[in-house]
Amino acid sequence: MSKVISIDYEKCVGCRTCMQVCSTRQTGAFNQLYSSIETIRRNLGLENFPIVCQQCTPAACSAICPVKAISRDDLLGRMQINYTRCIGCRMCVAVCPFGAMNFNVMSNKVFKCDLCDGDPLCVRFCQHDALDYVDAIEQSTLKRAETAEKISGIMHKIASAMASAE
Repeated sequence: MSKVISIDYEKCVGCRTCMQVCSTRQTGAFNQLYSSIETIRRNLGLENFPIVCQQCTPAACSAICPVKAISRDDLLGRMQINYTRCIGCRMCVAVCPFGAMNFNVMSNKVFKCDLCDGDPLCVRFCQHDALDYVDAIEQSTLKRAETAEKISGIMHKIASAMASAE
């Protein structure tokens, strides 16, 4: 069964530990440019948004690759890059809807989350439990329930405001 990294944006404090462990695993040193997960900070760091590959089905990165260097790994269900084929054209970077495909200027190759071969370090080292490694179906179910709760809360606020106005 396919698994993905699920993100709870409300728990993310923007510490960027995920970026540190990811880049260290990839290159042996902490360099934010080579992390496959990136935490975007907004509103003076009050809002933090980890961005990571969602292992899309179908995957736009794979569909656009002119040399078919990106394919799905049947074992983990992740999208993987064949680096002997990759020509560094960056078409996949341009079409990724999440901005999760990256480019290494030193190697002239793209890179993305490889789920640490089934044991994502970013999840393991996230001290605030903002990241989780879950079945893709479970993530969809959780997101639907979360959205329903938010909509319900909004509807209650609207109903209360309308009742107060009368």
